[in-house]
Amino acid sequence: MADLTPMMKQYLEIKEQNQDCILFFRLGDFYEMFEDDARLASKELDLTLTTRDRTKENPDDRVPMCGVPYHSSEAYIARLIAKGYKVAICEQMEDPALAKGLVSREVIRIVTPGTVIDSSMLDEGRNNFICSVCLDAESSGICFCDISTGEFFASGFDGPDRVSHLINELGRFAPAEAVLSEEAFAEPDLLTALNDKLGCRCESGGAGRFEPAAAEERILRQFGAEARGTIPREKEAVARSAGALLAYLYETQKTDLSHINVLSYYQSGQYMELDLTARRNLELTETMRSKEKRGSLLWVLDHTQTAMGGRLLRSWIEKPLLSPVAIRRRHLAVQELLNSAVPRAELILVLKKITDMERLVSRAVYGTANGRDLVALSLALSYVPDIKRLIAPFSSVALREIFSNLDELSDIRALIDRAIAEEPPFSVREGGVIRTGYDAEVDRLRDVMSGGKGSVAAIEASEREKSGIKNLKIGYNKVFGYYIEVSKSNYALVPQDYIRKQTLANCERYITPELKEMESTILTAHDKVVALEYELFTGVREAVAGAVHRIQKTASAVARLDTLASFAEAAGKNGYVMPEVDDSGLLEIREGRHPVVEKVLKGSLFVPNDTRMGTEEERVAIITGPNMAGKSTYMRQVALIALMAQIGSFVPAKSARLGVVDRIFTRVGASDDLAAGQSTFMVEMTEVADILRHATAKSLLILDEIGRGTSTFDGMSIARAVLEYCADKKRLGAKTLFATHFHELTEMEEQLAGVKNFNIAVKKRGDEIIFLRKIVRGGADKSYGVEVAKLAGIPDRVIDRAKEILLALENGGPVKARGKSAPAASGDQLSMLDMGASRVADRLRELDVNTLTPIEAMNLLFELKQSLN
Repeated sequence: MADLTPMMKQYLEIKEQNQDCILFFRLGDFYEMFEDDARLASKELDLTLTTRDRTKENPDDRVPMCGVPYHSSEAYIARLIAKGYKVAICEQMEDPALAKGLVSREVIRIVTPGTVIDSSMLDEGRNNFICSVCLDAESSGICFCDISTGEFFASGFDGPDRVSHLINELGRFAPAEAVLSEEAFAEPDLLTALNDKLGCRCESGGAGRFEPAAAEERILRQFGAEARGTIPREKEAVARSAGALLAYLYETQKTDLSHINVLSYYQSGQYMELDLTARRNLELTETMRSKEKRGSLLWVLDHTQTAMGGRLLRSWIEKPLLSPVAIRRRHLAVQELLNSAVPRAELILVLKKITDMERLVSRAVYGTANGRDLVALSLALSYVPDIKRLIAPFSSVALREIFSNLDELSDIRALIDRAIAEEPPFSVREGGVIRTGYDAEVDRLRDVMSGGKGSVAAIEASEREKSGIKNLKIGYNKVFGYYIEVSKSNYALVPQDYIRKQTLANCERYITPELKEMESTILTAHDKVVALEYELFTGVREAVAGAVHRIQKTASAVARLDTLASFAEAAGKNGYVMPEVDDSGLLEIREGRHPVVEKVLKGSLFVPNDTRMGTEEERVAIITGPNMAGKSTYMRQVALIALMAQIGSFVPAKSARLGVVDRIFTRVGASDDLAAGQSTFMVEMTEVADILRHATAKSLLILDEIGRGTSTFDGMSIARAVLEYCADKKRLGAKTLFATHFHELTEMEEQLAGVKNFNIAVKKRGDEIIFLRKIVRGGADKSYGVEVAKLAGIPDRVIDRAKEILLALENGGPVKARGKSAPAASGDQLSMLDMGASRVADRLRELDVNTLTPIEAMNLLFELKQSLN
């Protein structure tokens, strides 16, 4: 490195310490990248690749480089982070104008997918979690942190199923990045879930981060002595996980993390556990096909007005409660808000004006908040008194608790309003951020900057009085700066301390020390006021950061209120009722509806259905009926109603009594996993095995068409065995909705206790069927598969042949194949009429009949008839 330029030496030394990152190296107004980083960044960001001298002696030795402007770097960093890269931000640590020799530079922060704080890189409606996982031979620990809000959660699992439980928790939080212990990094199922199913960036944490003693020391340093005992002593893997995550955050953030101040430890019995399959099939936060929010349960329930409330609502949907008491508290709060329509409407209008306090105060702690962020925070705090006034009359426990946690923070708001300009610039290093009147020196320097008129006038008046020269005046030019001009007639009155600077025909120009000092003040005022304003702003920002605990407490209360109000709004708009939730194990729903399907139906009403399960006589419901009739919709509806009740929401039904469900399992739809070498049937069997291994008597099972991926007898045998296992109280005895086309299984109602038959009512009219969407007692008389195929558009010739084959099979006779030599039936001959009918059908499909006038309809009818002739 001896012959390298000093700057390249500095770059390579810093790069050596950050080899797994793309290094953004600050040079003036740009972040530059060199060598392999430049090649990679130019490709990923579509930047022009240039070169720079590598050595002093050999100008022909060039190093590849590219760069981005520092003031617009966020967008470029966001693109790299979205692709899974880590970016190290290397800043100039001193003013280049004042530096002696090479400017000092340091990496001030490493940005990774899980440590993003810039609002432009975040979705305001969802958390951005980073997690750590510790795994050993007997136990496991897992921690999640959203550094943009300061939330920090920890839990752990023991026993042979600990990896399965870990994967379910990962599905709940959907982290963007994971730090894994060596044992966890070597666990293939865990890596598959993180990489393939969650798209999460994984990093092997190494032994040092997970060392027990160091982990405990970090926990106490971050959360204080009160954190001692929060994690049970026997849960060492959880503590190691928490310590490792803190270590990673310290390494990458290199700044104060005081906003991460509460360690929330939860046990597996606090929340309903949902696996990745159930989350996908129930479409809780996004749809299966398009991965969009629209069409999900979150879409139906989300009437939140704040970003904080939106994130909390998503979290509640992901974490249904198991405590009837905690659920009841939410329900009573929703009931009170629902019954108070006018205050609720006023509350919604106020909440709509509140900005994202959680992330704003986090940026203040990080030191990245600008003037606009502080003004937005003050504006949000200004509405807290209105919120308190509106909820003061409420008496439910949850709303009273919210009221007591709403700190108006009048001192912080007053400081921001007094110090920060009403419309501050984006940058805090260019002046204009401090409000006039907050600091006398800032006001004086601004007055000087505006031309120094006040200072010039004051000196001019003082010199006239001291000298007795009435027409003395002060002027300015670029050559001499400020000067005192005296006419010839007054030369005799010129004071001795005046210094002659220039002689003109009719006058002479002088300077004084006071005038030169004023000139220096005016000419340097801009730099001084910018530096002073930044210093004052930093002081205000630090004061806001010092109140982080109070602001977070208020933000949390606002988020809970917003979420409860959202539930009330959804209940009012959609006709939901308050369910009764207890530990009875019963599931009784009168006139239940699917919350999403009824919202997307246009031009038709949703047909409600009753459900009764959980008694000795009704534990398992075998549901038969044709495809497309609504079996899957009905089963998902029951699961969603149970889940909605346990998150604290009202439910789409006339009435509902629901015993707490510990887990919801689903086996719905056909899918394969070709990359893992698994067929549709293998995936189905794997999911069923997981369900039967982890379900309990308090679980709710949604099983659709078990066994259909293999031969009839094999499939029927598997389906019956699964049903028997689910119905047997000694082995499982879980509440089970079992949809099937194996009509032979309906015999089980007479053979097994707790099994009942239901079917989807269908009305047949000739060869056509009408789905009534109603669940009725008893088994279906037939599958109507051929009729459904006809509805789907299968050609009539195929349908007719299918009927012939079905009739032969039902009569027990042989089915003769139609070979090439077999005579074609009369219906098989393609006729001109068939071709005309096809053209007519195509023409009708293209038309919007709602826009036709009567005369256009008559003309069209004539045209179509001509096509058939």
